[in-house]
Amino acid sequence: MRLNLRVTFNDESAVDVTASAADLVAFESKWDKSVVTLGDGLRMTDLCWLAWHSLNRRNQTTLEFEPWLDTIDMVAAGKAEDIVPLEINQPTG
Repeated sequence: MRLNLRVTFNDESAVDVTASAADLVAFESKWDKSVVTLGDGLRMTDLCWLAWHSLNRRNQTTLEFEPWLDTIDMVAAGKAEDIVPLEINQPTG
């Protein structure tokens, strides 16, 4: 599973971020909350932390979470996507 997020910064620039397995596992460890329950009580903190963690993990920000929050205007969620495995029999012609 992955979650697509759009981060809009205070200067009105934006970046699309994908929270993938590493980010989701880190979220569960940090907050002791299953990502499966995100749809039942999604908080802004959850979205922001996932976006920040993904950017931080990819070395796209060096700021800690709280200072990073001061640089953003909004984080919006796209839809969660299940990763679909490739078909066993790929077409060859």
